[in-house]
Amino acid sequence: MDSASALRVEKTTLKPVIKKTYVLDTNVLLHDPMAITAFKQHRVVIPMTVLEELDHIKDRHDKSVSREARIAIQMIDKVVDSASPQEIQEGVTVPGSGLDGVMCGTLAIYPDQMLSDDSDVPYLDDTQAQANDNRIINVALRLQAEHPDEFVGLVTKDINMRIKAKGSGLLQVEDYRRDRVLDDIDLLAKGYEHIEGDFWSNISEVDTLREGDCTLHRIPRKSLPQAYPNMYVYDDHEFMAFVKRLDSEFVYLRCDSRDNLMHKRFWGLAPRNLEQAMAMSLLDDDGVDMTVMTGPAGSDKTLLALSYGLHAILEQGKYSKLIVARSTPPIAEEIGFLPGTEEEKMAPWLAAFDDNLEILHGTDESCHGSIDYVKERANIQFKSLNFMRGRSFNNAYIIIDEAQGLTQFQLKSVISRVGADSKIVVLGNLAQIDNKYISPLTSGLTYLVEKSKAYPHAGIMHVNGIVRSRLAAFAEENL
Repeated sequence: MDSASALRVEKTTLKPVIKKTYVLDTNVLLHDPMAITAFKQHRVVIPMTVLEELDHIKDRHDKSVSREARIAIQMIDKVVDSASPQEIQEGVTVPGSGLDGVMCGTLAIYPDQMLSDDSDVPYLDDTQAQANDNRIINVALRLQAEHPDEFVGLVTKDINMRIKAKGSGLLQVEDYRRDRVLDDIDLLAKGYEHIEGDFWSNISEVDTLREGDCTLHRIPRKSLPQAYPNMYVYDDHEFMAFVKRLDSEFVYLRCDSRDNLMHKRFWGLAPRNLEQAMAMSLLDDDGVDMTVMTGPAGSDKTLLALSYGLHAILEQGKYSKLIVARSTPPIAEEIGFLPGTEEEKMAPWLAAFDDNLEILHGTDESCHGSIDYVKERANIQFKSLNFMRGRSFNNAYIIIDEAQGLTQFQLKSVISRVGADSKIVVLGNLAQIDNKYISPLTSGLTYLVEKSKAYPHAGIMHVNGIVRSRLAAFAEENL
């Protein structure tokens, strides 16, 4: 073979991996106790002030945040356990991190108590009267001054702290984004897709097959690229279908009718709009173990979940108890301070369920007598999420209310408690988040919707339409 005709092989020079330094704020570790593993091959620095704050928080009465603090401390200890003091300050390899398993990240503890006034570094006031935030910012400023040619950034979920850090001269300041599954909350899955015009006019090919007593229409995946299991599809005409399942090539649709959906009844409750009807169908589906319902205040999410629970327990005998749970707000400090049983202590935060029971039994001759009877027969139990972790609930119908204020870690710890023969319904309104470290994009509810939509045993539904009153609709849309 002529050497001129031989293939020419050129060497490709790989660019060196740039290691960055990230200084973590305390709230990042509270939001995600496993955060030190999220920065891949980069260097994570935790100031001593952060460890001190975690130490104070781990003993708080607020069980949810104290638990995250303890897990974060245990994770840090696991990494630095056998390292020497010098190695801890320089950086210890973080197991499970790294870039494709080639290069691992490191974790270092910075002794910020040793920082002293330096005219070359624009330190913030770190006296006892000032917030610990300033000491954490000073660590990032110091590292930036010592390594001017390297990337040194501060990661915090505190908006004001990010502003202070930038104003002090720190070049790289950012929010913790590992928990973001969306760039825009408007892209959040709704559980249904509306097709303009005629659905079948856009379908190039379709096959019909029979599975048991169910007729399915198989269409190409490219015809409905955004499809996921247990979602609804409808058009401007009479077409209405349910995505039974899908694979890499096809989507399998089970045709339904709006009349059938609108004629569903749970404990005497009828749907008021199509979204409610679709939500009721998901609740009644034995193949769906978890239903996530989002929507504005007044869209009857709680009423739908409660009415199905009573229907499933008292009329169908599917479950042995109905558990209603929500997180108590931080202002409550601890429900243990209130007198009475756990149910009585939870009453101030679960009054909405009593209101909905009154709606379902408002026409009874003895409304309160009916409510007490139903509570006893359905074995309704009110729980605080702070005390649900570590337990297992079997043969139960579980409602998690006001889930928009929970982190993904908190929701995971609760959902993992669901035992055999149980169903869980998660409710929330992303417009009513009262946690200062959580936004609609970082809420555990948003994370749950996006991560579970591809799971064949989960259903999602955004229940729209304010049905409380015209005044409630005005307030939701304009105030």
